[in-house]
Amino acid sequence: CTVIFTRLATRDLHKPISILFCNLAVSDLFTSFSGFWISMLFITNPDITIFGSRDMLAPYSLYTTSILSTIYNLVSIGIERYLAVAESMRARFRVARNHSLAVVFTSWVLAFSLGCLPLMGWNCLRAGSSTSVLYSPFCVNYLVFVTLPNVVVAFLVPLFTYLRIIIILRKRKLRMQACGQATGTYRSAETQVARTSISIWLLALVSYAPFSAGVILDATNRRCHTDLYPGVYIFRNCTAILITITCLGNPLLYTLRLRALGAKLKALRCLSANRIRAG
Repeated sequence: CTVIFTRLATRDLHKPISILFCNLAVSDLFTSFSGFWISMLFITNPDITIFGSRDMLAPYSLYTTSILSTIYNLVSIGIERYLAVAESMRARFRVARNHSLAVVFTSWVLAFSLGCLPLMGWNCLRAGSSTSVLYSPFCVNYLVFVTLPNVVVAFLVPLFTYLRIIIILRKRKLRMQACGQATGTYRSAETQVARTSISIWLLALVSYAPFSAGVILDATNRRCHTDLYPGVYIFRNCTAILITITCLGNPLLYTLRLRALGAKLKALRCLSANRIRAG
């Protein structure tokens, strides 16, 4: 909420990256809200969060939708940062405000389309053979279909984009050194991007890898709920805590360092423009 109000108060939403940051905060807010909803259901009636009930479809669907939206936002931010730094691609395509709005709209449509499939009939309220043990009444095949591909995307795409940014900055630094020019700005930007990207990737790994492992365990498990109680459900709660930590870590990684990282990228663009005019 602090990130959203700050963005709206400073009227900084004309920048493409600011729109993506604000949308990421909205996704984190939805994740926190849906997690709170599930917690309240557990407090009032713990059995429905273990054995499943129709009442769990809506909060679990909202929770899935918000997590998917967060993943798509993280991927979009990584791609936008790559396009902002890659000079050759920026010459052909420049990210504008309308592009960010289109990405935000598309990510939410895709997240709602996939996250609300259980509400539209893909659930196991009646078919008990493929019911998820951890997230009843979701079906195991639905969890595998939604979770594993999106988690792989959340790992690989940011890893590729931020590695490409670091490689581009290092090449420019070597080119500047060959010309006998100062490279302090490039070296500082490379260090900043490397630290931030490693933190982003590790946070995603720590948050979503246990959740993916739980889905795989769910898919390979053949035992009933009572046989797995309470250890597996403690593990499920821990994965939910890790996802909540992601919602707290995203503002720290993306918002508090935005000005410093933005200043570095602005300085790099000025250096590139000066080299073009000098040429």
